[in-house]
Amino acid sequence: MRLPRISALTLTLWAAAGGFTGAAPAIAADYNIMASKPGGTHWPFAEDIARIGKRCGLDLNLVESGGSLENFFGVRNRPNTQFGIVAADVLNYMNSYKSENADVQAAVRGMRIMLPLYDAEVQIVARSGIRTLADLSGLRVGVGPQDSAANLTGQLIFDILGVKGVELVKGSNDEMIDFLRDGKLDALVRVAGAPVDALADGRLDQRFHLVPITEEILRSTYKETTLQAGLYTFQPEAVQTVAVKTVLMTYEYGAKKNAYSEKACKAVADFTRLVVDNIDELRRTGHPKWKDIDLTEIPQGWTIGDCVRKGLDPAYTVECKPSAVENVQSDANKDYLNLLRAHMKQ
Repeated sequence: MRLPRISALTLTLWAAAGGFTGAAPAIAADYNIMASKPGGTHWPFAEDIARIGKRCGLDLNLVESGGSLENFFGVRNRPNTQFGIVAADVLNYMNSYKSENADVQAAVRGMRIMLPLYDAEVQIVARSGIRTLADLSGLRVGVGPQDSAANLTGQLIFDILGVKGVELVKGSNDEMIDFLRDGKLDALVRVAGAPVDALADGRLDQRFHLVPITEEILRSTYKETTLQAGLYTFQPEAVQTVAVKTVLMTYEYGAKKNAYSEKACKAVADFTRLVVDNIDELRRTGHPKWKDIDLTEIPQGWTIGDCVRKGLDPAYTVECKPSAVENVQSDANKDYLNLLRAHMKQ
């Protein structure tokens, strides 16, 4: 499938610029994870992962970002940043253009999947009278920050459907809600694990609703799902939509032989082992979306890294107090180990 030309340009500019439009902030922590700003699902997932690591003396610093694209390039280029939460749409963009764009090809090199995470539902909130995505032709639609999954996914969806003249308005997610309430937007797009706190905090009332996504061409490209009735106060009925897989990205540190790469590789192995061994606890005590995770859902066209494989080796142990970690060999854990072994044979 051919992706929007504007997105190819965005990727090229990011790749050529090293992934940052300005000076990178000073790095203090040894281990960092990049996640979208609070209000979505990235941030609580990053907090849950950091909590698991802290019990073993692994202090993981959370770095706020503008979205998945920034997180991808943050892992690629930002010092001491071993982890980033990324929507799989970004990976699709990369795969689509890497064969014809040297900058994108270079940006992809060395990037690896660490863990598949949750499905992020595409949630399009619109004013009354807008019943389908086609109704958004010629209207103003808020997509959040420049590098958000909503911006990238929104571009892709409207391009696939051939919806013309949509003006994509960028800004903070809070601004998008305020603009929609004030009539400055006709709709907004969020791509995050439902329910999204910012959509459920009471600012949106019965003047608004979720637009169903039922177009067959989208449902054959994305994962079909349903947002349950009453998920938000302004949505009393169940709504059909589609979802995007979210993954935890890392880098192939195992290919380099220096002190930094060895330390980073160990951190990747440690956190991989801790998350998988504690997946049942995370499902009990973490964000509700942990309950839906299938650790075997590796996006096509991407592979796991050697440092991840190292962490899942049956003989691998994390250097922390045994009582601090629940070494639970759940079915998901066993399935993931089997999947890794299959990858190793390829």
